[in-house]
Amino acid sequence: MKNIPLLDIDNMAADYPEPLVIEPLSQPHRQTFIILHGRGSSGEKFGPVLLNTPITTTASEDFVPSKTATPTPTPTPTTLASAFPHARFVFPSAARRRATVYRRAYTHQWFDNWKLDPPATAREELQQPGLRETTAYLHQLLRREIEQVSGGARNVVLGGLSQGQAAALTALLLWEGDPLAAAFGMCGWLPYAARLAEQLRAGTGAGAGGSSATGVDDETQLDSGGDGDDDFDPFERDDETADEIDPPSRAVSWLREELEVHRQEGNDDSRSAKFLDIPLFLGHGTEDNKVSILLGREASRCLDSIGVRARWREYQGLGHWYSGDMLQDIVNFVRSEAKWET
Repeated sequence: MKNIPLLDIDNMAADYPEPLVIEPLSQPHRQTFIILHGRGSSGEKFGPVLLNTPITTTASEDFVPSKTATPTPTPTPTTLASAFPHARFVFPSAARRRATVYRRAYTHQWFDNWKLDPPATAREELQQPGLRETTAYLHQLLRREIEQVSGGARNVVLGGLSQGQAAALTALLLWEGDPLAAAFGMCGWLPYAARLAEQLRAGTGAGAGGSSATGVDDETQLDSGGDGDDDFDPFERDDETADEIDPPSRAVSWLREELEVHRQEGNDDSRSAKFLDIPLFLGHGTEDNKVSILLGREASRCLDSIGVRARWREYQGLGHWYSGDMLQDIVNFVRSEAKWET
């Protein structure tokens, strides 16, 4: 295993603007949501609009606990903020980076990447520097917010829109702290999904012509951008422990090595897979013309194969944004999984 250098977090954090923080409507402070914007936006622009968006008042059948249960009358929330009146909302802003797809113009983005035409595997190397820094920054932000809320990580939710989802999912897969209450993504994708699926197949010994971890036959599997050296295994070990690495841990270890993210001392990915205990909701519009729903489906399948408890939902006629229906489903999902006091 190669030696991964430590990032200078304090200096790096200066590149990220101070997050927009919206305090709870009602005291005491009991929960915290950290929600990431998409490329080209910022916490200041994204946060207030999201919190003031009216949400649908009828619950999706997917989140009704029991059809025979006696309904309990509760106030009907009208916005995300009023649905969780004791929640603090934190909207971080991405650092300004040169965007290759915009002819290297500067914009707020969590990481650089090439065009997202499915399978979105071209020029994946562009993602590495930004994803590495953003993952470290988000881990630092999570630790800070966990310390400030009673109950710790079980009262913290991480979410994101578009590239914000991609950054949040990457940070979750490499998170080594206590499990969060829940996580969610809207109209986004999973970076390196095809490469992660490749690691999962390698871990299960799947051969050519078999079914991939994302449900795509190997014959039609999207090019992962490898160099064709089939004999090379970055996780090969000289001892008998090589056979003990389960496919999900193998995939996450590959991601950690690819991004050069430092592991906490004494941990390995087989013992620190905290993401497996974090329930995840993913929503995507069927008419999304910026991030194809095919990439959202691929993310859901890949995460499911890794062992993440992901709930996938599609929204007919919705483009590259959220909707009242999606926000209501997120509210219901978090409530059902976190079981917070109201």
